[in-house]
Amino acid sequence: MTGGPIGRGTLWHPASECDDRCRPESHREVSPVRALLRVVGLVGVLLVGLPLAVLLRGAAPRTLARGILAALGIRLRWRGAVPRPGSLLVANHISWLDAVALAAALPVRVVAKHDVRDWPGIGSAAARIGSIFIDRSRPRSLPETVVEVAGSLRAGRSVAVFPEGTTYCGPESGRFRPALFQSAIDASAPVVPISIGYDSAEASFLAEETLWESVRRVARVRDLTLTLAAAPALRPDPGADRRVLARAAQSSLVGGGYHLAA
Repeated sequence: MTGGPIGRGTLWHPASECDDRCRPESHREVSPVRALLRVVGLVGVLLVGLPLAVLLRGAAPRTLARGILAALGIRLRWRGAVPRPGSLLVANHISWLDAVALAAALPVRVVAKHDVRDWPGIGSAAARIGSIFIDRSRPRSLPETVVEVAGSLRAGRSVAVFPEGTTYCGPESGRFRPALFQSAIDASAPVVPISIGYDSAEASFLAEETLWESVRRVARVRDLTLTLAAAPALRPDPGADRRVLARAAQSSLVGGGYHLAA
């Protein structure tokens, strides 16, 4: 298996360079019929679940996220202590499935890139169920996002962030960018590092593929296990340095990539 990609883009707007080098030469696949049934099941979950999640809020988004994983035949495992409400969850980033897994495991608002807002159906629903969108192409908008995240933390709602800013699908990873760690400092909220791991590189989101292409590839994987492993919470002091906090959080990750769940 070859090494992972090195992130490209600018300091504020990193971009993934994940490609087929990140994937193994072979993997176990289900039959084409079963893969098709999974995709059809996923469409059904979205058609029913998205409107309910928007209308009902509460536990509905969590149920929807669990339905998405179940439709695709993905097993979700949790390791470590469950974070208390009002925690900033910071995780490595491999796939669009990362956010779904965190939403399935915990009541959480997810910080997503602004592009997600334009995804048909999913973008508008994500906004209505409380997702926070960040536009890394506009650094001047970051303070507003920091304020919004801090407000959620103070209100007792956990927020999930992917500080690398893009996906990495090999053993290498990106540096945790410190901006949103300021939210935890301002809100006096715990920071919980969460390692996300898969037992197949097929879950990795490749830079040049569409969401639909990734969904079809994931649906073909015979057995896919997604593991979330929480490290002990970090509790920043008032006035803490967000850069130091970001480095501490990244060094606390207990694994990640596509080997942890094996």
